[in-house]
Amino acid sequence: GVTATAMSLLGWAPGYWGLVALLLIAGLSVAAFHATAPVAVGYLSGDRMGRGMGFWMVGGELGRTLGPLVVVSALAVMSLRSMAFLALAGITASITLHFRLRDVPLRTRGDGARVHWRPAVREMRGLMALLGGIIALRSLMVMATTVFLPIFLTENGSGTWLAGAALSIVEAAGMAGALSGGWISDHLGRRSILLFGHVVAPVALLVFVAGEGWIRIATLPLIGFSLLAAPPVMMALVQESFPETRALANGVYLSMNFAIRSVAAIAYGAVGDALGLPTAAVIAAMAMFAGLPLILLLFRRPAAAHHPNHL
Repeated sequence: GVTATAMSLLGWAPGYWGLVALLLIAGLSVAAFHATAPVAVGYLSGDRMGRGMGFWMVGGELGRTLGPLVVVSALAVMSLRSMAFLALAGITASITLHFRLRDVPLRTRGDGARVHWRPAVREMRGLMALLGGIIALRSLMVMATTVFLPIFLTENGSGTWLAGAALSIVEAAGMAGALSGGWISDHLGRRSILLFGHVVAPVALLVFVAGEGWIRIATLPLIGFSLLAAPPVMMALVQESFPETRALANGVYLSMNFAIRSVAAIAYGAVGDALGLPTAAVIAAMAMFAGLPLILLLFRRPAAAHHPNHL
């Protein structure tokens, strides 16, 4: 509700600093939601954490897909100020979640004791360092197949319609991959899905770069499915590894993820300008292959050996 209200009031902002204040409020609200809501999802998922995180990821992707369409459609028939009524959708969703989740325990310490964040973060360093390395190596691939995919295609002679359709194919397949990857990881183990993604996605990208026409189109669903099968698995892994500090662990993981991906976008763009986007895509694929040893190390940790899903 806070996020929706702040964003819907942008048209009423009294100048530049008013916009900054509203965007800051919206950003803090989004951050708080993303740190705590997956904890509720994890609790409700029980021993099917992967499937629950898959639903969470699909919901987010649908929101990012449909949200801009709703806003653009509204802007076509009304002014920015008139769009304040869209806040009602977010407020309604917040009220619904409040009543549906009010009995879900978000404090994951069983004894209700206060969590001291510094020692808790120190305990997370080993896992987060490995996950950070994996995220950094796969982030270039994410940039290649999402942000820079339409540019790659238009520079190689494709029309804007085809470039946009290609991105839609990747995103649609990615939603299927997120849902399926989380669910399958509950049965076959988290490691299996991460290894699958880090082998199939870069191979598919290399075929895409080398191919033409329908070969490229055919590889897009495979890229999207295999690449986005991993995020719900990693989120499930984080929560399972730190059951008593899930919200803190999830917040640390997401902060690290957002920061690394921001740097990756700049780095990929710089490489693309210097060497060309086809070469940048090949480098991204090779970088993702380099993440395979880190995945093996991730599941050789002593803590991973005691969890049935970390196989």
